[in-house]
Amino acid sequence: MRIVVADIGGTHARFAIAEVAEGRVVSLGEPTKMRAADHASLQIAWEAYGATLDEPMPRHAAIAIAAAIRVEVIKFTNNPWIVRPALIDSKLKLDSHVLLNDFEAVAHAVAAVDDDYLLHVTGPEGPLPKDGVVTVVGPGTGLGVAILLRKDGAISVLPTEGGHSDFAPLDEVEDRLLEHLRKKHNRVSVERVVAGPGLRSIWEVLAQFEGRDIPRGDDKALWTAALEGKDSMAEAALDRFCLCLGAVVGDIALTHGPGAVVLAGGLGARLTNFLPRSGFAERFAAKGRFQSLMERQPVKLISHPEPGLYGAAAAFAAQHHAKDIS
Repeated sequence: MRIVVADIGGTHARFAIAEVAEGRVVSLGEPTKMRAADHASLQIAWEAYGATLDEPMPRHAAIAIAAAIRVEVIKFTNNPWIVRPALIDSKLKLDSHVLLNDFEAVAHAVAAVDDDYLLHVTGPEGPLPKDGVVTVVGPGTGLGVAILLRKDGAISVLPTEGGHSDFAPLDEVEDRLLEHLRKKHNRVSVERVVAGPGLRSIWEVLAQFEGRDIPRGDDKALWTAALEGKDSMAEAALDRFCLCLGAVVGDIALTHGPGAVVLAGGLGARLTNFLPRSGFAERFAAKGRFQSLMERQPVKLISHPEPGLYGAAAAFAAQHHAKDIS
């Protein structure tokens, strides 16, 4: 069966055609990426994508959305689109669809991709365990969190709001970071620190330590400077970001099991080469009496170029296969 797959975020919308059969993704076509600001609604962007195809749009779809989806009206943080789940079939001319949270889709991708797409970060080498809990965490514009449970060949995926748990500082620098962020926010969640905008906040605190000017430029420029390693303050900020990320991911994994972890998200991909040589692993495992247990948990990074689209297709395939055999 051919289906449309979509990954809708606050800034961009991605579309592709996937082939699914017997509960798995057979193929995923070349994705088309659109700026949400260039279209007035999901329906109009959907029609614009359809106009690029050489054949009619399939009448079945899997749609991943970077927002809470179990509501009557879906609204985005950085996107004026409004989506009403009850109207999706009629608005998009579909016979059936699967609607899921974007990180729910990524967790489905983790369950479906070949092991070659799961790069080692820390912990034991080898593939993920076939049974048990896998925590999926993605630093990007925010911090996405989902749970993948595998048991006897079956999978269950639960989206969560783990990115909104409280930030817990572990040393004087992070005490200052928390104090700095409290001046801007009534409550400081972990995604204020270990998502994209968090690097600026860390850099500002380190600049205060050194009596230097606060960093200039947008977040993209700051991340580029940090990853290129051409500025000592940028490197220090990035290293602190990885320390905090290790602590946060370890806390989430401990809460969920503990079990294996897969990192995803836009920043996860950019940190592929940096994380293994940072303080991430030490902070991930530093959980007191549970340290030896945490050291035995594998941490991977998903390298598939379109985990949201692939995972949405995998979720559709799994759901419809279950209906076919029931």
